[in-house]
Amino acid sequence: MALSGDGEAGGILRQLDEVTGALAALTAALDDDGELDTSLQLVCRQLIHVIPGADLASITLLRNGVPSTAACTDHRAFDLDAVQYRAGSGPCLEAAETRRVVRVDVATARGRWPEFTRRALDAGVASYLSAPLAVDAAHTGSLNLYGLHAHGYQEVEGTLLELFVAAVEGALRSTARYLAARREAGQLSTALVSRAAIDQAKGILMGARGISADEAFRLLVVQSQRENVKLRDCAERLVTAVLQGTSITRRPGRPGACPR
Repeated sequence: MALSGDGEAGGILRQLDEVTGALAALTAALDDDGELDTSLQLVCRQLIHVIPGADLASITLLRNGVPSTAACTDHRAFDLDAVQYRAGSGPCLEAAETRRVVRVDVATARGRWPEFTRRALDAGVASYLSAPLAVDAAHTGSLNLYGLHAHGYQEVEGTLLELFVAAVEGALRSTARYLAARREAGQLSTALVSRAAIDQAKGILMGARGISADEAFRLLVVQSQRENVKLRDCAERLVTAVLQGTSITRRPGRPGACPR
């Protein structure tokens, strides 16, 4: 896309407005869902609308050094990513590994990645633009754009992509921290519920048997192993049996049985 003078400035401003709008939509989606896979798929869809010449998009993530495509807009993008993974080289891997934007057209790519270029041309793709992506230590890789025309992308598109990626990284990191905190809160809540049930069951055994807290806990552990159930479940059975008025001297192994 060649622009000049006021036309060029106006075009850039319109592109920036589109990027800003896309980021606002992404932020709203993250608030509603927050799951990484869903968010990355949305990023791909937005990119083909806000970056001129972007017809296909994908996101490569490296896990323990092994690349995989986490999201894409078209099976052609997925297949072209896979060609690079098998060859161990290509624009998406170079961007991920060097942490630099890779912007090439078909003529330049042919000498550097012949197999990838051949497959890309077969798919009707002739321009490539990849930018490094880093959500957190466990999620790094690249955001990849494929164009169906041999324009090779312009420098402004590379700059827009960098701007978009930087904002996306910030949004995804915030969401990742929120999700981690939510998981920790859920785990803490589960742990507190489990602890409460176990303490209740221990108290019941201590009162009924006249034994110590340690001995009551040991009986619960033995019963959970015998029934092959979690300690919390064993404790909850005992508490439920008592609340329902069931004798706590029933034989072990039956529902509501008390440890012996």
